[in-house]
Amino acid sequence: MGRRIIVYLIAIAALIGLWEVAAVSLQMAAFPTPVIAFAAFLQDLPHGLGRDLAISAWRVSISIVISLVLAVPLGLYLGREEALDRFFAPLIYVTYPIPKIVLLPVIMAMCGLGNFSKIFLIALTIFFQILVTTRDAARQLERPLIDSVTSLGANKWQVYRHVIWPAVLPEILTALRIASGTAIAVLFFAETIASEDGLGYYLMDAWTRCDWADLFAGVIAMSILGLAIYMTLELIERRVCTWKYL
Repeated sequence: MGRRIIVYLIAIAALIGLWEVAAVSLQMAAFPTPVIAFAAFLQDLPHGLGRDLAISAWRVSISIVISLVLAVPLGLYLGREEALDRFFAPLIYVTYPIPKIVLLPVIMAMCGLGNFSKIFLIALTIFFQILVTTRDAARQLERPLIDSVTSLGANKWQVYRHVIWPAVLPEILTALRIASGTAIAVLFFAETIASEDGLGYYLMDAWTRCDWADLFAGVIAMSILGLAIYMTLELIERRVCTWKYL
């Protein structure tokens, strides 16, 4: 674990170094140096930025939990129940490619401008990513593996609990890591429209004021949020899927 942290720190240092070189080369007010951006970040973190970061973190975390709770059981069931899957598969194929972000005005008109509409949009977007991954992973399990357990007297619940769930768990966590990036992107769009809090609002407010230091402070906060979610999911995977790292 310590070695991975060092690798992450080296990668962050390299990124900041490239940022410094680009800022010095461009010499543009709209592209401040890392020192200026991090100074603004640390200065505003105890105030408005910290509050907006906490609100965004809560929204995206709740959205991930909701989509996970809904998509995983449905994906597992569809993946193993062919008759039901034949009915739902066309619906999934038609609705999955639709960019859910275009529904933002409709969702806000129906659900209001508060937390519910933003959480609903994020959860709806990543729900399909988790659902499709879980369903496909469950479908790929070989039938002899299931038969070998049922022949020992296992019922359907025990098959799901002790065979299907452990087999697809790594795929689910991988889908979650990928979906976390999508969730952050959707969060930004949701918070920039008719919103008064969150990192999206903070970034757009700084942009309208042409306060580039604050804008990049918001970018840093958004990056920290995304990195924290991604690393948390990776840590969970290492704890619950230990056989992958033997």
